[in-house]
Parts: sequence; C-alpha cells; structure tokens
Amino acid sequence: MVARGVPAEAVMAVVAALNLTETSNWWQDINNSPLWQDRIFHLLAVLYGIVAAIALVQLVRIQLRVPEYGWTTQKVFHFLNFFVNGVRCFVFIFRRDVQKLQPEIVQHILLDMPSLAFFTTYALLVLFWAEIYYQARAVSTDGLRPSFYTINAVVYVIQIALWLILWWKPISMLVILSKMFFAGVSLFAALGFLLYGGRLFLMLQRFPVESKGRRKKLQEVGYVTTICFSCFLIRCVMMCFNAFDTSADLDVLDHPILNLIYYLLVEILPSSLVLFILRKLPPKRGITQYHPIR
Repeated sequence: MVARGVPAEAVMAVVAALNLTETSNWWQDINNSPLWQDRIFHLLAVLYGIVAAIALVQLVRIQLRVPEYGWTTQKVFHFLNFFVNGVRCFVFIFRRDVQKLQPEIVQHILLDMPSLAFFTTYALLVLFWAEIYYQARAVSTDGLRPSFYTINAVVYVIQIALWLILWWKPISMLVILSKMFFAGVSLFAALGFLLYGGRLFLMLQRFPVESKGRRKKLQEVGYVTTICFSCFLIRCVMMCFNAFDTSADLDVLDHPILNLIYYLLVEILPSSLVLFILRKLPPKRGITQYHPIR
C-alpha cells in the first residue's frame, strides 16, 4: 500500500533506483571477485582453445584433401586462425600472471599482438575475394598481393614503433594513441569487407545462370561479409571507448565481464561462424580442377 500523500510515481522511481543499484552491485561484485575473474578468463581460454582446435582440424583436413598444393590462401587462413586463437587461449590461461609482467610494454604486446594477427587473418579473406572479383572481370590482380603485404607491413611497423616509444617513455597519451590507431585499423578492415564483400555479392547476384552452387556461394559471401563487417565495426567503436573511458578499459583484471562480452563479439563468435560457413573442403584432384589462388 502506498503511504498517504506520497505519489505512486515517486514510489515506482525509488523501486527502479533500488533495482538498478542491485544490478550495479551484482556487476561490481563479479568484477571485484578474484574467483570470478579467474573463472571468466578461464572460460575465455576454453572457448579460444575450442576455436583453435577447430581451425587446426580443418587445416589438417584440407592438407589431406589436396596435399599436392602448397600454402594456398585457404590453408594460410586456417593456420592464422589457429595461431590467433591459440595465443589468446594461453594468454587467458595465464591472464593474472600476464598482468604482473614488467616492463608494462610486455603486457601490451601479449594482449595486442593477437589483435594484429586477427586483422591480418581476415584481411587475407578480403584479398581472396578481391582476387576472385577482379579475375571474374578479367582485370589484372598483379598489384593486389603487394598492396596486401604493404598495408600489413605499415600497420605492424607503426604499432611496433608505438610500443617502442611506450617502452622508452610510458605516457598515457601514447596508450590512447595506440588504441585509436587500432580503432582506425579495425574501421579500415570493416570498410574492406563492405567494399569487396559487397562487390562480390552483387556480382554473384547478377550472374545469369541459376544454380545451387551459385546460391550457396551468394549466401556464404553475404553471411561472412555481414559477420566480419560487424565484428570489426564493434571493435572500432569499443576501442574508442577503451581509449578515453577507464570504465571500458580491457587491459585490467577487474573488468572480466566486459572482456567476456568484447572478445565474444569481436573474435570468438565471428571466428566460429566464419569457420563453420567456410568449412567446405576443396574438391579432390581428378574430380574437378582445383585452382588455388597463390
């Protein structure tokens, strides 16, 4: 019963505020609990380990199917997925120990290097699609791979230079600059998927022959483009918050829930979905000609 003279709206506002406080306390209790921190980091380690194992199994299956070819784009893509997820797995297993490493720059390298490798992994997929698109239009692809290597080299050189400067003179502005740089790299990757994934999707859509293979390829390109564009865009936005808002800092132990949400959305779920969508093995030699893009 509402007390006489007290408006019902005021009582509802107090109840809502209490519920919000309880929710906030629940979030803070988990964040401040070393036990829950370890549980969430170990959960992330398990999830990354599963994705790494799937990528490795798929790599072995591809090698057994077409052993006569060397390191094709498909094999390199799965190897890099195995590498990125494997490193993340070990980092989260020893997350508490990583936080104690000195100098502090070592922590930044262990936490950020897999993100750079993740960018390279999926930039390779953009390269693969760009080669297919230009080959289908009878346009030379000679400049694509040098551009891919140049872009990756520039990204790694800039990031390593930022790490070295941070090692020499660790100031907060450089940490912000490093995070904003990677936000820009993530936005660049998102736009790459939108550009070449969109072009390839539209080209397949206009393809005159209707077939089951065309429909499956159209769905594959559409799904992967949407997933990868979304994950890199989310990473870009999150890195901007991470740079300027301490409550969104991912490089600390007392934000385990934020780490769980972030890494699920930008790496674990996208990698799992893309590996599932691209699970089809290349045809055996002799059944149909397999032309790896080198």
